[in-house]
Amino acid sequence: MINKVVVAAAGRGTRMLHLSQNKPKHLIEINGKPFLYHLMKNLKMAGLTDIYMIIGYQKEIIEKFLDEYKEEFKITVINQFDKLGDKYGTACPIECVKDLINENFISVFGDNLYSVADMKRIMIDDNFNYIAGIEVPNPELYGVLIRNGQDYLDNIKEKPDQYVGNLINTGLFKLTPEVFTKLPLLEKSPRGEYEFTDIITMLAQEKKVKIKKIQDFWLDLGKPSDIPKIENFLNNN
Repeated sequence: MINKVVVAAAGRGTRMLHLSQNKPKHLIEINGKPFLYHLMKNLKMAGLTDIYMIIGYQKEIIEKFLDEYKEEFKITVINQFDKLGDKYGTACPIECVKDLINENFISVFGDNLYSVADMKRIMIDDNFNYIAGIEVPNPELYGVLIRNGQDYLDNIKEKPDQYVGNLINTGLFKLTPEVFTKLPLLEKSPRGEYEFTDIITMLAQEKKVKIKKIQDFWLDLGKPSDIPKIENFLNNN
């Protein structure tokens, strides 16, 4: 049974600068509670009771927030900047736990929210990795999932100039420990960061990544205008 989850919450949130000057964007309040609380509550309800929280930007503030809920959630806090120095990228949270996890686990971004049911659907305790996708009307803004057959991922096209499909990466993954073996093979991307999608692509080329469609919802706290949308959605659902 899968009960471990890695939550990436080290970033600042460049599109939220005026709201995240004094706190990490993951702590922006949604309906009176920090966004991260809503995520942790859903993780726990899905059975993901062992949380590895990867922090960095304004770590003292997020540590204080997490301390308030230490009785409600089991959280292992890891400072990415202390552990990896000036290394950046979406692969860094995975590198932070490579010596701590030796079983199947879930990985999410700390500024995304999913339903309990969708998280349970991807918690498949087998030898495959899974990536959750959702169909959107504006796929050119995201990483588009290219299929290999019906269930398998072939690769991910980041913000494609031409239409290649509308099923996009939502940042929800079920992973096997094999992801750690690909870390030494990573090279910096054109933007100078270590990308987790490059690891997923390596595994996809070995036909070890399957796609799971989001059936309920995916809420992304990416920009200020997302705040009222998320609040309205949660109030009405």
